[in-house]
Amino acid sequence: MTLAVAVLGTVFALFFLLPFVGLVWRAIDDPRAREALGDPSVATALRISMLTTSVSVTLSLLFGTPAAYLLARRQVPGGAVLDALLDLPIVLPPTVAGVALLTAFGRRGLLGEPIEALTGLALPFTMLAVIVAQTFVAAPLYVRAARAGFEAVDPELEAIARTLGASRAHVFRRITLPLARGPLLAGLVLCWARALGELGATLIFAGSLVGRTQTLPLAVVAAFEGGPLGLPGAVALSLLLLATAVALLAVLRLAAKRGLT
Repeated sequence: MTLAVAVLGTVFALFFLLPFVGLVWRAIDDPRAREALGDPSVATALRISMLTTSVSVTLSLLFGTPAAYLLARRQVPGGAVLDALLDLPIVLPPTVAGVALLTAFGRRGLLGEPIEALTGLALPFTMLAVIVAQTFVAAPLYVRAARAGFEAVDPELEAIARTLGASRAHVFRRITLPLARGPLLAGLVLCWARALGELGATLIFAGSLVGRTQTLPLAVVAAFEGGPLGLPGAVALSLLLLATAVALLAVLRLAAKRGLT
C-alpha cells in the first residue's frame, strides 16, 4: 500500500514537473531561444505586461477591498447577486469574458457607444482595454480572498475599538486590515498572477498589437503561430512568464512562512 501510494504520488508530481523541465531545457539547449530574449519586442511585451498588471492589481485593491468588506460584514442590498456575479469571471471561459466586454464596452456596445459619443474615446484595442480585461477576470480572485480574511476577523474587536472612541476608518486601518493581511496578500498575489497570465479576454477585447496591447502571453501565441520570433521566441517568452510565476509563488510561500497567511 505504501509503495503504491509513493509510486502514484511520484507519477503525479512528474506529470506537473516535466513540462517545466522541458521548457527550461529547451531554452538552455537552443541558442535561438536565448537570442530571442534580446529582441526589442520581448522587452516591450514585458513592459506592457508589468504596467497593465500593476494598474489592474491597484484597481482591484482600491475597489475590491471595500466590496469584500461590505460582503463580509453587512447584508448589502443585492449582495447575493453581486456575490454570484463575482464568481462568473472565475468560471467563464476567457473568450466568453472577452466577447462580453466587447458587447458592453465595444464601439457599438451597451456603454462603449455613448462613451465614445461623449468623450471620443474608443476603448477596444487600446492599452486601457488590456487593463479592463485583466481587472475583469482577476479582481474576483482578490475579492474572494479578501472577503474570507475579513470574515475571519472577530467583529467584537472592531466593536470594542469603536466603544473606545475610534472612528470606523481608524478601526479598519489599525485593526481590521492588519488582522486580515494574510488573506489580503494571498489575494493580491493570485490577482496579479491571473492578470499576468490573462490571454483570451485580452485577445478579443484588446487585440494583439505589437507595442500597444501585446502582453507576454499574447506574444507567446504570436510567436508560436509563426511570428518573427518563431518557436524559440515562444520558448523564451514562456520562460519569462514561468520565472515571474515562480517569483510570485515564492512571495506567497515566504508570507505563509512568516505567519501572514
